[in-house]
Amino acid sequence: MTIENVEVLIIGAGPSGSVAAGYLHQKGIHVKVVEKSKFPRIVVGESLIPRVMDHFEEAGLLGALNKENFEKKWGARFIRGEEVCIFDFSEKFSKGWDWTWQVPRADFDWAVAKEITKMGIDLEFESEVTAVEFNGTESLTTIKTKEGETKQIKAQFLIDASGYGRVLPRLLALDAPSRLNPHSAIFTHIVDVNRPAGKEGTLISFDILETQVWLWVIPFSNGNTSVGIVGPTDFINQLSDDQTEALANAIKLSDYYVNRFGDLPFIFEPIKLSNYSTAVKQMYGEGYTLTGNSSEFLDPVFSSGVCFATESGMLSAKLALRQLQGETVNWEVEYSDYMKEGIAVFTTYIQEWYTGNLQELFYHQPENPDVKSKICAVLAGYVWDKENPFVLKHDKVIKNMAHLIKLEKENQLK
Repeated sequence: MTIENVEVLIIGAGPSGSVAAGYLHQKGIHVKVVEKSKFPRIVVGESLIPRVMDHFEEAGLLGALNKENFEKKWGARFIRGEEVCIFDFSEKFSKGWDWTWQVPRADFDWAVAKEITKMGIDLEFESEVTAVEFNGTESLTTIKTKEGETKQIKAQFLIDASGYGRVLPRLLALDAPSRLNPHSAIFTHIVDVNRPAGKEGTLISFDILETQVWLWVIPFSNGNTSVGIVGPTDFINQLSDDQTEALANAIKLSDYYVNRFGDLPFIFEPIKLSNYSTAVKQMYGEGYTLTGNSSEFLDPVFSSGVCFATESGMLSAKLALRQLQGETVNWEVEYSDYMKEGIAVFTTYIQEWYTGNLQELFYHQPENPDVKSKICAVLAGYVWDKENPFVLKHDKVIKNMAHLIKLEKENQLK
């Protein structure tokens, strides 16, 4: 059997794996990327947040992505009946990027994959990992190629960026139950022939139909728009057994968007993501890390998925480089603890969104610009900025402020 030798093997060519590969390649590391799918392919995660721009820049990918003319995302709008809350990333508390992109992931991931290949990185599509053996920090990975051949790759370090493929969690029995309640989603793309002119037509929006049920609308620069429904799994399942009918029924629930999308055909049969939240027992082991969705996926409500994917991909690459150079890396502190801090912040925001507490802060009038700027920094992905009290005290501040707002409302009714 053929055995290849590389310094770092990366499983998965999505944003997490590509960022890691780009960084390591620039540092002179021999990297190989294997990807089970054939690109381009449709996946969820079409709304990015500003923190990811740091990672694309550091990986040498930003220039190529800028040329693709994806729709720029300057913030986000949350609609609840007649109430509207708009976040502008330029008004956030933390320093950092003020914009990012709204992207059809098929086009975006393909553009990234082509760029890392152009760099000289060995990227092998339609190759499935079937087994992995570890001998200390060295790994021997068995893959099945698209031609049906079996070969092995020996690596000094392994980064699992396989996303929902969850290669190492599956092979090493690392899956763990999520801390979030079971939610599901259904989405498709629509040719947006009724798109309004100007900002209204391009602004990403979340239409809250019930406290735990919301519709996403993500316009793309190609004239299409991603439309999806998210809610408790029982609610999503009750819409219809047929996914096309289910999403059509969901759109009819939106007073704001039914006229724009209600009578339009879907570009592809809607895709259902059932009980999408995932977790793992550990985020690293001797000779490997789990990044992106192969470790934790929370919820699409604040578009954190790609941010955690690129954050973990970039950090894995940096720490792996140090280890390859002979340094001792404290993976528990420098990787696992660090990532868990950011995940904990976003987990709190997601949980408090679905309790309704965060929605109380979003729609409270008059707006408090200081509070809004600090929440905006979190929504932009700067969840490690402990100068921001809405990061440092995330487990208390939202709940406490929501309680005060409710008391204020009660006093006004007396």
